[in-house]
Amino acid sequence: MKLFYKNITLIWIAFASSCCFGQFTSLKGKVTDNGEPLPLANILLKGTQVGTATDIDGVFELSGIPPGDYVMLVSSLGYRPYQTKISLEAGANKTMNIQLEATAQTLDETVVSGTLKPVSRLESPVPVEVYSPTFLKKNPTASVFDALQNVNGVRPQINCNVCNTGDIHINGLEGPYTLVLIDGMPIVSGLGTVYGLTGIPNSLIEQIEIVKGPASSLYGSEAVGGLINIITKNALNAPEFFADGFATGWGEYNLDVGSKISVSDKTSLLLGINYFNFDIPIDNNADNFTDLTLQDRISIFQKWDFEREDGRLFSLAGRFFYEDRWGGEMQWTPEYRGGDEIYGESIYTRRWEMLGKYQLPFKEKFLLSFSYNDHYQNSVYGDTEYLAEQRIGFAQLTWDKTVGNHDLLLGSAVRYNHYDDNTPATTVADNIWIPSVFAQDEYKFAPKHSFLAGLRYDYAQRHGNILTPRAAYKWKISDTDIFRANAGTGFRVVNLFTEDHAALTGSREVVIAEELKPERSVNVNINYLKKIYSDKGTFIGLDASAFYTHFSNVILPDYRTDPNQIIYDNLDGKSVSQGVSANLDIAFPSSFKVMIGATWQDVSSTENGVTRQQILTESITATWNLSYTFRPLNLTADYTGNLYGPMRLPILGDLDPRSEYSPTWSIQNIQFTYKGLNNFELYGGIKNLLDWTPNRGNPFIIARANDPFDKEVTFDSDGNAVATPSNPYALTFDPSYVYGPNQGIRGFFGVRYTVF
Repeated sequence: MKLFYKNITLIWIAFASSCCFGQFTSLKGKVTDNGEPLPLANILLKGTQVGTATDIDGVFELSGIPPGDYVMLVSSLGYRPYQTKISLEAGANKTMNIQLEATAQTLDETVVSGTLKPVSRLESPVPVEVYSPTFLKKNPTASVFDALQNVNGVRPQINCNVCNTGDIHINGLEGPYTLVLIDGMPIVSGLGTVYGLTGIPNSLIEQIEIVKGPASSLYGSEAVGGLINIITKNALNAPEFFADGFATGWGEYNLDVGSKISVSDKTSLLLGINYFNFDIPIDNNADNFTDLTLQDRISIFQKWDFEREDGRLFSLAGRFFYEDRWGGEMQWTPEYRGGDEIYGESIYTRRWEMLGKYQLPFKEKFLLSFSYNDHYQNSVYGDTEYLAEQRIGFAQLTWDKTVGNHDLLLGSAVRYNHYDDNTPATTVADNIWIPSVFAQDEYKFAPKHSFLAGLRYDYAQRHGNILTPRAAYKWKISDTDIFRANAGTGFRVVNLFTEDHAALTGSREVVIAEELKPERSVNVNINYLKKIYSDKGTFIGLDASAFYTHFSNVILPDYRTDPNQIIYDNLDGKSVSQGVSANLDIAFPSSFKVMIGATWQDVSSTENGVTRQQILTESITATWNLSYTFRPLNLTADYTGNLYGPMRLPILGDLDPRSEYSPTWSIQNIQFTYKGLNNFELYGGIKNLLDWTPNRGNPFIIARANDPFDKEVTFDSDGNAVATPSNPYALTFDPSYVYGPNQGIRGFFGVRYTVF
C-alpha cells in the first residue's frame, strides 16, 4: 500500500509535468492585481443568482444573462471590494478588465475567532491574525503544523528527537495551552493537538485565524495561551477539481487531491484527500538514530453545504486520519516493536471526527454548533507500551442579537472529555462533563469607540465553578488607524494523565494532595494597526502589539516524592510571558511584496522563589517573506525564513557536556513558481538553504544514544545515574534535547493543477 501511494504521487507529478508542455447577453473579462492574474475572485450580479469565480488566469465568463441594467460586484480575499454599474444589451457580448486594489493580506478579511461571529477584522475589538492559502503556498509543507513556522510569535515545537511529535507555542506558552479548532469547533486537544494540524489539504483551507492570548470566555478550557482556528472553504468558493503533489530530495512525497461535487441543486460536497510518505532512514549526524521520523499517513476530508431558505447556514464535515510513524535506531524494523534489543518509537494513530453548524429556522439568529472526535493511539517507546483513547464531544447554541448600539451574543455549551490509557496514571477511565453559559456585549458608545465585555461560567466536576471574564476597547482613530486594548482570563481543567509515557514503569497509586484548582492565565494586550496608501500605489500595513500573560496554578505529576505514588498538586509558582511584537506588510506597484515580523519576549517560570527562563522558549523571533513576480516570465520568487534567539535547553545535570542554551539559528527557503500554463502551476526550490541542524557545536544531541535501554548505566540508592568510565557524564538515555529540526538542506519540486 505504501509503495502504491508513492507511485501514484510520482505518476501524478510526471503526468502533470508532461501535460504542461439572440436573446440573452454575456459578460466576460479578466481580474488582475497590478497586471497579475487574480484567481478565485468572486463575480456576482447584485440581486440575481448569476455569478462565478475567476480561473487560474483571472478570467471569468457569464452567459445567458437577460438584457438590462445591473450592479456588478467583484471581491477577493485581501483586496478592496469592487462594484460598478453595467448595462447589457440583447445579443451583445460585453468584455471588462477589472483591477482590484490590494490591501494588507491580513487586515480586511472577515474573521470569526475573536467574537464568535463574522466581522471585518478592522471592526473586530479583538486582534486576530489571518493567513490565507496564498501564504501557505509561499513555503509549501506537508501540514499546517510545519507551515506555522513562518508566523511571527508562533512556533511549532518538536518535543522528541525520536518520534518527532510536537505542539504549538504562542508567545512562548507551552503547547497544551493552545487550543486548535476546525471551523470554530474545539475538536482538537490532548492527544490530538498535532493531528488536528495535519492532513487537511491546503487547497481546502479558506483561512487560518490566530488569537494570541486567552480566549476561554468564548471557547472554554485549553484556550489559555491562544487559539488557532482552521476555517475550511464553502463548497461554493472551492475549485471544481484540484491536485497538488510535491517531492523532496530527502524522499518525502505529498499529494493533495480534491473536488467539488454538486449532489443536487441545493447540496454541494467538498472532498479532499491528503497522502504523505517518507520511508528512507537517514542518519546524517551519525548517532545511529533516524534524523527524521518515518511516516505513512492518509487523511480523507469531506464537507457538505446545504442551501436553505433565507440563506440560513447548514453544513456538515467529517475527517478520517490514519498514520504509522516510527523513529529510532537505524537497524529497527517492526519485528523489534516493544522489545529491548533494538530501540524504536512506533506510533499507530487512528482518528475520526465530525462537525456541523445549523442555523435554527427562526427569525432570530440562533446557531447550533456541534462536533465529536474519536482518537486511538497504539504506541511503544522502546519496551514501554502506551495504549490510549480519547473522545471529545461538544455542542453549543448561540443567539446573536443587535439592540440599538449593543451587539449581543448569548450562548450555552457542553463539553464531554473521555480519556483512558494503560499507564498507572489512569487506573480508571477519566470522564469529564463541562457545561457552560456565556454572554458578550459590544457597546458602541461613540462613533469611533466601542467597548466589549464578556463573562463565561463553567462547571467542572473536578474543579467546581469557574468564571472567566474578558474586556476589550477599540478606538477607530480613522479608516487607516485602529487602537485596541484587551484584557482577559483563560483556564484549563486538568486530565489526570501525563504524556511523559516512557517515564512510567511499575504500578503506582494516584494521589491528589489537595482539591485541585484549574490552571489559569490573565492576559493584557495592547494592539495598534496602521495602513498607509501612497499616491504611487504602494501599500504599507503595520500591526504592533505589547502583551503580558500571567499563568498560575500549574498542575504537574510528582513521581519523586514516593516511588510508589503519583502525586498531583497545584505548584506554588507562576509563569509570565511578556513582550512586544510587530508585523510589517509592504506591497509595491512593481509586484514586489514584503512581509516581516519580529517578537521580543521574556518568558520565565518562578517556583520556590527562584525565577528562571522557561525551557525551550526563545527570546527573539523573526519571520520574513520577500516575494517578486517577473510578469513577462509568469514567474514568482519567494524567499522565506525565520530566526529564533537563544532558548534554555533541558540538559540532564552538571556533567552534561551539551550547551545549556541554544545559539541564535535560522531556517531559510527559496521557491520559484511558474504560472504560464493553463490551469497548471510548477514550483520548486530549496529548503533550509543554510543547511542548519541543531547538532552544530554539540558533542551529541540524544543522550546515551549508544545505550537506549540504560543497560550499562549505574544508579545510586535514590535512582540517580552516577559517573562511571563507560558513562563519564552520568547520563541516561534521553531524546528530549531538541529545539529545531534535524533535517538539513534539500530540494523540492511540485505541480498544482486546478479546474475552476
